[in-house]
Amino acid sequence: MSVTDEFLNDIEGHLLLAATRAEGRTAAERVCAPLYGLTGAQREEVERRFEEEYLALARASWQRTAVRAGELREEYEAAYRALRRRLVLAWLLACAAGIAALALCLAPGTVAG
Repeated sequence: MSVTDEFLNDIEGHLLLAATRAEGRTAAERVCAPLYGLTGAQREEVERRFEEEYLALARASWQRTAVRAGELREEYEAAYRALRRRLVLAWLLACAAGIAALALCLAPGTVAG
């Protein structure tokens, strides 16, 4: 991975985190809106905790997704290697059969004449 790719991945990660924080803040505000009995400080504390929990859940989800993506990559790579081996084997067998057929056709005494 090049330095540019790493840089772009970092930027994408920061943007994703910022968007998730904003979603968490919005969700926290929606949850706290009907809670009229809260003081300003209490509301801010509930919103802060809600946002932290929202972000923790999102992070856990991302980690599970990354683990599963790695597992799928390994599975697909193994399937690709097996397919490639079968294809090479089939190609070698076809070449061997072609050479054997050519040898039979060119062998002395097999040509009608």
